[in-house]
Amino acid sequence: MSEKIDIWLVGNTGLRNPNRIQEGFSVFASSPYVGNLRGRDNEIGFMRLLNEKGIIQNEDGKDESGSHARKWRLMFAKNGFIYPQVKNKDGAQDELGALDEITPFGRTFLNADTYPAVQECFLRSMSVEQYPMPNDGTHYFSPLRWLLAIMLELERRTGSSELSRIEFALWGHTTNPSYNVDAVVDKILDLRRRRAIAPAKRPFDKKEIAARGEGYDKKPDNFLDYSDMNMRYLRISGIFQRKGRGLIIVPTKHVLAEKLAKATASAAPIMEHYKTLCNGALLPTDSADIAKSLLDDLIRQIQERHILFDISDLPLITAAEINVARQRLENILAQTDEIQYANDQCNQWREIRDYMTLLIRGGGKLVYDEDNAIEVPKDETPAYLEWTLWRAALAIDHMVNKPYEVRGFKLDSDFMPVSAAGGGKGDLYCEFNDFTILTEVTMSTSSRQEAMEGEPVRRHVSDAVLKYDKPVYGMFIAVRIDTNTAETFRHGIWYAKGDVKQRLDIVPLTLEQFQKYFVAMFEGNQAKPEHLRDLILECEIKRDILDAPDWKQHISTVVDERANEVRTGIKRVVATVPIVPPGAMVRHIAFGIGQVVGLMASFPDFQSKAMELPYLIGLPDEVSMDADGKTLHHERFGKGSVYAYVIVFDKWIMPISYPSEFADSVLFIE
Repeated sequence: MSEKIDIWLVGNTGLRNPNRIQEGFSVFASSPYVGNLRGRDNEIGFMRLLNEKGIIQNEDGKDESGSHARKWRLMFAKNGFIYPQVKNKDGAQDELGALDEITPFGRTFLNADTYPAVQECFLRSMSVEQYPMPNDGTHYFSPLRWLLAIMLELERRTGSSELSRIEFALWGHTTNPSYNVDAVVDKILDLRRRRAIAPAKRPFDKKEIAARGEGYDKKPDNFLDYSDMNMRYLRISGIFQRKGRGLIIVPTKHVLAEKLAKATASAAPIMEHYKTLCNGALLPTDSADIAKSLLDDLIRQIQERHILFDISDLPLITAAEINVARQRLENILAQTDEIQYANDQCNQWREIRDYMTLLIRGGGKLVYDEDNAIEVPKDETPAYLEWTLWRAALAIDHMVNKPYEVRGFKLDSDFMPVSAAGGGKGDLYCEFNDFTILTEVTMSTSSRQEAMEGEPVRRHVSDAVLKYDKPVYGMFIAVRIDTNTAETFRHGIWYAKGDVKQRLDIVPLTLEQFQKYFVAMFEGNQAKPEHLRDLILECEIKRDILDAPDWKQHISTVVDERANEVRTGIKRVVATVPIVPPGAMVRHIAFGIGQVVGLMASFPDFQSKAMELPYLIGLPDEVSMDADGKTLHHERFGKGSVYAYVIVFDKWIMPISYPSEFADSVLFIE
C-alpha cells in the first residue's frame, strides 16, 4: 500500500450541513452574483446576503474576508450546480461553460421540491469520478463509489456493511482505488478485532491514529474531524445512513449500491467528468431494467415486513415510470419506519433531555462514550429545537395523528432534522382524543421576540381552534421568554374572520421549564398528555389578575410544584380559598348560578378606605393583583385587599364576602 496518506474531502468543514446547500443556492440563483462570484467585494457581498437571509450566522467582525462565500462557491462547483474553474492544462473554460454560471444540473437541483429529489441530486454529483488519484495524474475516482465497494466487501465477509467511525477515519477516507479493496477490508477487520479486546477504547483509538498518521503530513485531529464531516455529506446522497457514529448502506438501496460500486475510477479526462457533472450524471436507475430490479427488491423487502401497498394504478414501462412507483413505496416504507421510530421515543427520553440541555446552552456536543455522542450545531439550533420538541411529544405519545403529520420540518433518512419548518403554519400539531396541543418554538431571546412570534403564534392557534372540533391549547417554548411576549399571550385575544373574538389559551414556557416537567413525568412514570394539558390550565388560572412579570413567576412556581407532584406521586395540598378570575361563573347553594362583575376592596391609606372596582373582564389598568388573589396595588391609593365580590344572579345583584363564603362550601366557581 502507498506510504503517503491523503484524506479526501467530499464536503467542507466551513459548511457543516449539506442540507442547507439548496437554501443557499436558491439565494445565490436570484442574486446579482450569478457568474460574478469572484473578487473580495463580490465574495463579501454574497456572504452578507447569506447572513441577511439567515443561511449563515456571521457575527460582526467574525469574517471580514468573504471566506464563507468561497466555501459555498466551492460546494456549488464541486456538486456541479455552477460551472467550476477549468485549469489551463485541462482545457478551455468556454468549452465547459461560463465560470460560476448556473449549470443545467443546477437548475434541476433548484427544482428538486422533495427531500428524496434533493438526495438524488447529491447522489448524481457524488457518483462522478472527479477526485484525482494521488501520485497518478491520469485517473480520477468517486469517493462514494469507492466507499460502497469497501462496505459491500465488508458485508460479504461479515454479513453487515456497517463501518464504524474509527474504521472510516483510518481506512475509509484515507484510501482510494489505488489500494486493493480486499487488503483494506483486511485492515478494517484486524482493527475491529484488536479494538474489541482493548481495555480502553479512547487510548486505543489515539494510538491507532498516531500509527496511521505517520504517513500523513497534517494534524492528526483531521482523521476524526474530517470523518464526521465526510460521513455527513455522504449520508445526504441517500445511499448511506447513520449507524451509531458510523455508516451503513441503506437496505432499500442495496441493489443500487452494488451497481455503483462496480466502477470506482476512470481514466477519462477531467473535462469529460466536469461535463457529466454539470449536465447531471446518469444513475443506474435511469435504465428501465435496473430500475425494475430495484423496484422488485424493494417490493420483496416491504412484503417481508408485511406492509400493505398498492401500485396497481401506476404504469411500469419506462425507467421514469418505474422510479415513480419506487419512490411511492420508499415513502410508504419511510412512514412505516418513522412510526417505529416514534414508538421508541419513550425509551429515549434521557437523550431527548440531553438535547434540550445542549439547546439551552446554545448548541454543543455531548459525548457518552467513544462510539456514542450527540451534537447540536450552533448554527442549526432552530431546526434542532423543533426536532427535539417533536421527539418529546412522540415520547409522551397517545396522539391520534401520525408522527409525520405532527411536524412541519423535513427529516433525513436517519430521522435527523434537515431544516426548520417554513412559515405559514404552526410548528407541532399534537392531536389527542379529547384535545389538541399546538407547540410553537423559537430560539429568539431578544426584545424582538414578541414582534416576531406574537402575531404568528396567536394566528396559528386561532386557525387550529377553528380547525379542530375539540379544545386547543398552545405552548410557546423558548430558551428565554421576553416579558412583552408573555404579556401578549396573557391577553391571548385574537379576532378571527368576521371579527369573531377569540380568547386563546397559550402558555409561554422556557425550555428549561418544559424540560423539568418532561423529565419529571418520565421519572414518575406519568408521561401522559393530560398532564401537559393540566399544566397549561393551571398556569392560566391567574393570567387575568397578574401582570406579565408576575404571571411569568406564577408559571415558574406552577411548573416546579407540578413537576414535583408527577415525579413523586404526592398530591399537593391545594388552598381551600380559590382564586376568582374576572367574569367567573359561580354557583351559590341558595341563589343558584351567577357571574362575577366587580369586587369590593379596602385601601387603608385611601380617604374613603373602601371602593368598588369593575371585574367582569379584568381590573382597571391602574390596579394589579398579587398571586394570592386577594392583595391589590392601586397606583394612587396604594396597597389594598379584596373583601367581597359583586355577583349578578338571576334575581339579585349582591356582594359575596371573600374569602369566607368562597371557602366554606357555600359558593363554588364553575
